[in-house]
Amino acid sequence: MLVTLSLLLVLPLALAADPPTCAPLATVTFDNATIRGLLGHWVYIAGASRNPPDQAELKEVKYAAFSFSPGSHEDEFNAIEVMRLNETCVERNATKILILWHNNTLVHVSDHVLSMAELIQNDKDLLIMKHVNANSPSLSFSARTPNITKEQLEEFKAHLHCLGLTEEDTFFTSEKEACPLPREKTGEGDTEPQLG
Repeated sequence: MLVTLSLLLVLPLALAADPPTCAPLATVTFDNATIRGLLGHWVYIAGASRNPPDQAELKEVKYAAFSFSPGSHEDEFNAIEVMRLNETCVERNATKILILWHNNTLVHVSDHVLSMAELIQNDKDLLIMKHVNANSPSLSFSARTPNITKEQLEEFKAHLHCLGLTEEDTFFTSEKEACPLPREKTGEGDTEPQLG
């Protein structure tokens, strides 16, 4: 408990100006409208964690975008991910997001690795997820466009604060590092539809 108190006292001044009140983070209860609202294109803005292996992964992600489309069952999304990991652009088309209605959790299935997250969202254009990890708290922040408002960023920072995370635990991506979207350009003057 003393460690937690110490961590909260050393938060950056940017978060301390008007410290948010920290009730337990309220997760979104899934219904059909909520799930439909998640479909479409998202840009990954930032991720935060205290877990060293997670931090190493977050540090490698220079840019990421993803798109959710309906899966073959009502309990899943198909996901396409495009990301720059250090200097390499990677596209993944075969990932699934499972919807666990009974506990309002999303499960990302990729390369036989499962990661679980709860949705914390107050705005239809934001996707803030608290990742379920027994080792340490973790949060990710995505938006419909890379251009977020100061208020949206402050909302994310308030959630960081409430989980005991700091800006030092946070890794931001950059639109300057964007990869071409899948099928964006196939040849000279030959343009195909983009994600989103």
